[in-house]
Amino acid sequence: MNRYPLWKYLTVLAALILGLLYTLPNFFGESPAVQVSAAKSTIKVDHTTLGRVEDILAKNHITSTGNRFDMNGPVGTVRVRFDNTDVQLQAKDVIEKTLNPNPDDADYTVALNLLSASPNWLSSLGAHPMYLGLDLRGGVHFLLQVDMQGALTGRYDSIANDVRSTLRSEKIDASGVERSGQAVIASFASEDIRSAAATELRRSHQDMTFVNSGESGGRYSLKGQLTEAAVTQVQTHALKQNITTLHNRINELGVAEPIIQQQGSDRIIVQLPGVQDVAKAKEILGRTATLEIRMVDDSPQAQAALAAGTVPFGLERYTDRDGRPLLLRRQVILTGENLQDAQPGRDQQTQQPSVNLTLDAKGARIFRDVTRDNINKRMAILLFEQGKGQVVTAPVIRSEIPGGQVQITGSMTAQEAADTSLLLRAGSLAAPMEIIEERTIGPSLGADNIAKGFNSTLYGFLAIAIFIIAYYRLFGVFSTAGLLFNILLLMAVLSMLQATLTLPGIAAIALTLGMAIDANVLINERIREELRAGLPPQQAIHLGFERAWGTIVDSNLTTLIVGVALLAFGTGPIRGFAVVHVIGILTSMFSSIVGVRAVVNLWYGRKRKLKSVSIGQIWKPKED
Repeated sequence: MNRYPLWKYLTVLAALILGLLYTLPNFFGESPAVQVSAAKSTIKVDHTTLGRVEDILAKNHITSTGNRFDMNGPVGTVRVRFDNTDVQLQAKDVIEKTLNPNPDDADYTVALNLLSASPNWLSSLGAHPMYLGLDLRGGVHFLLQVDMQGALTGRYDSIANDVRSTLRSEKIDASGVERSGQAVIASFASEDIRSAAATELRRSHQDMTFVNSGESGGRYSLKGQLTEAAVTQVQTHALKQNITTLHNRINELGVAEPIIQQQGSDRIIVQLPGVQDVAKAKEILGRTATLEIRMVDDSPQAQAALAAGTVPFGLERYTDRDGRPLLLRRQVILTGENLQDAQPGRDQQTQQPSVNLTLDAKGARIFRDVTRDNINKRMAILLFEQGKGQVVTAPVIRSEIPGGQVQITGSMTAQEAADTSLLLRAGSLAAPMEIIEERTIGPSLGADNIAKGFNSTLYGFLAIAIFIIAYYRLFGVFSTAGLLFNILLLMAVLSMLQATLTLPGIAAIALTLGMAIDANVLINERIREELRAGLPPQQAIHLGFERAWGTIVDSNLTTLIVGVALLAFGTGPIRGFAVVHVIGILTSMFSSIVGVRAVVNLWYGRKRKLKSVSIGQIWKPKED
C-alpha cells in the first residue's frame, strides 16, 4: 500500500543528485578575471584569440586559474581567471598593451570582470552558478538620455535626399532642396512648378504635410514637415533601435543578464551587474557606429592617383577588411537607416555563399536607380566606428536590382557571409545619447545584501523546522527533509536556467518555504484525521497523501496563476520575484508530494504490522 515502484525511487534519487550537482557551483564564489572581446565589429574573437592570450600570459610569467572561450550570442569572448586582483590588474595591462599596440585605434576591448570560481569539471557538465543582480553582485547603473531632436534631424536629412530623388524621377525642376531646422524646404522657379511638386510629394510622402511658404527673389518655396504621428513613430523607432544597439554592444562586455529597458519617453536604463571597469563600460555605451553605401572609383585616373599616394578631389581613401586601399566617392547612396535586415544565404544558381539584404521602400527605390546606372561598377558597404571607416565588402553590380531584396555575392566563405550579415544587422544608434546619471554599487555592499538575505532565509527555515519537528515529531523531520529537498531543487533549476537572482528573488525563496510547509501541514493533518477515525496507520498514511493532493493542487494553482501574471506583465524587480516564485511553487509540489512520500514509504512502508506512527499528539473527541 505504501511502497513506491522502483522507478519512482530512482526518479527522486536522480532529482536529488541533479539538485546537488547544479546547486554546488553557487557555493564557490567568484574570482577576478580579465575579459577580451572585439572593439570593432570587423574584428573576430575566436579560439585563436584565446591561444594568443595564453601565449601573452606565458611570456610574462603570469599564472591563471582557468581560461576559456565563450560565445555570448553571436559575439565571441575570451575569459581568463586569476587568484587575486593584483594579478588580474597586471594581466589586464599586459594583454591590452600587446593586443592594442595603438591605443587610439584599439582592436580589442580588455575589461575587468568577475567569473565563477567553480571547478572546471562542474563547468564541463554545464553546471554554472546563478547570475546575481545588481543589488547582490554590485556593478554600475546608467541612466541615458536620448536626443530626440537629433533623431528628427537625421530623419529630415534622409527626407531631403528622398525629396530630391522623387522630384528628379518625376522630372520636376527644383532650384534647391535643403533641410532647414525641423523641416525640408524646396525652392522652385514658378508657382505652377511648385504646385505640381506639392501634388507629387503629398502623394509619395503621406507621412508629411507640405505647405506653401511664400516667394522671395523669384523663388517659390514649399515647406514639408512630418505629421505628429510620424514624429512619434520616429522617436519610438529611435528609442527601440538604441536599445537593440546597446544590447549588441554590451555583449562585448560579456555581462550576464544586463538590464536594458525604457524609462519614460526618451530615457533608457542600463544596469551591468558585476562590471568593475566603469570607464570601459562608458566607452562602449557611448561609441557611435554608422553604416553607409558608396560607389567605388576604379577608373584608370583614380588608380593612378592611388598608386601615387594622392586622393583626387571628390574621393576618399579607405581600406577593406584585408587592408587593401580603395577610393570611394563622397556621395552617400544609402545609410543603415534604410537597411531592415541582413541574413547569410547561398546564391540559387552558383550555390556560393551570399549576404541577403532587405531594404525599406525608399532604400529599394534608390538602390534600383543606382544599380541601373552603374552596371559593372563596384559598390562599397562602409562601417564607421569611432570616427574611422572600413569597407566591409565591395561587390560588383552585375545588373539592375529591383525590389527591396538585395543579394551580395563574391569570393567569400560561408563564415565570412555570416560575419558580414552580423555587421550589417548590428546597426547603429538612431539618435545620440548622453549619460545623465551614473551609480556604482560596490561588491562589498552586494556581499552585505547577500549575507542579510541568506541569514533571513536561514533563520526562517530553522524556525519552521523547530516548530514542525516539535509539533509533528518524526513526520516533522520528514517535512523538514522535504523543505531542504525543495530549496535544493529550486536553486538547481534557477542555476540550470541561468536565471538572475536579486533581493526580491531571495524574498520569493523565503515565501516559497512558507508555502511549501503548508502542503506538509495539510498532509500531516489529514493523516491525523484518518487516525482519529480509527483507520490503521498504513491506510491512514495512504489516504492522508491521496486526499490532501486535491487541496494542495487547488491552493498552489491559484497562487501559480498570480505568479504567471506577474511574470507576464511585471518588469524589473517584480519579474525577478515572479520567476523564483513560479519555479518555487512547482518544486514545492514535487518535493512535498513525491519527495516526502518517498521518505515516508521507505521508513514505514516496509513494516507490515504497523501499530502507530510518530506524528505528534492525536486529539480524539471525548465519547459521551
